[in-house]
Amino acid sequence: MPKPGEQQNSILVVSGSERFNALVRQAADRAHFPRIVYHADASTARRSLLEYGYDLVVINCPLPDEFGHELAMDAAGRWGAGVLVVVPAEVYEMTLENVTDAGVLAVSKPTTRERLGQAIRFLAAMQGRMRDLRRQVQKAAEKMDELRVVSKAKILLVEKKHMTEEEAHRLIGREAMDHGLSRRRIAEQILD
Repeated sequence: MPKPGEQQNSILVVSGSERFNALVRQAADRAHFPRIVYHADASTARRSLLEYGYDLVVINCPLPDEFGHELAMDAAGRWGAGVLVVVPAEVYEMTLENVTDAGVLAVSKPTTRERLGQAIRFLAAMQGRMRDLRRQVQKAAEKMDELRVVSKAKILLVEKKHMTEEEAHRLIGREAMDHGLSRRRIAEQILD
């Protein structure tokens, strides 16, 4: 079972209305979201979020056990999902004020399949960009860690073997090529 935050192209719909569920089903492109899970209340949805991470969460407010904006902010904050809340027109402005800073998208009722589809595609695109940014940050962090380890090894070679920095750099590169290992692994061996 995938862990929360992993890419899985899934939607969690939290709604007590079968009509709304059908509208979301029509609006979501099945090719991009083959897994759509439905729950009628916030407590069941929270348990589901703990067990299985979702890319998107669509909440039809109000829910039977809470209004739904708390769940929306939890899903966006704790689980990193793209979240859409659909709220009655009379509380739309107030809800928008409460959830926007948490990165939650709000749409007022009544809504159409097209409008829901646009909101879902927008959130999916934003989730994809966030996933790409997380990968880039992870890659940069790994590169910085490698540079830190290699630099420490170079300093050790300069101090203990009386090499120049350029000689230490070439030695680490040559050893990595000769042994088919990464520069980081050679640096770790030098430090050991």
